Amino acid sequence: MAVKYNKTTLSNLEQLFKEADFTIRYEKGHFRSGYCLIHDKKVIIINRFFDEKGRIENFLDILNQVKITDNLLSQRSKEFLSVIEKSYAEDSKLVA
Repeated sequence: MAVKYNKTTLSNLEQLFKEADFTIRYEKGHFRSGYCLIHDKKVIIINRFFDEKGRIENFLDILNQVKITDNLLSQRSKEFLSVIEKSYAEDSKLVA
């Protein structure tokens, strides 16, 4: 099952990162990947001109780069993270 690109998914991803103590900012800039991630300060800056799909793809890319501890997350966010991880596991099996 692939992740759906809609407002609910975007808000769930934003909530997941906020619960993990990340600060999310939407600003204009010339980012090669469409985002900037400052690990030390837990700040995520996403290009504000991206549409919903672009923002979701950037958050998913960042999610693969950072480690999020489950003890900070609400039950809803834990379930959402589990769905995303299962989706990526299925996608990697199809590619292999």
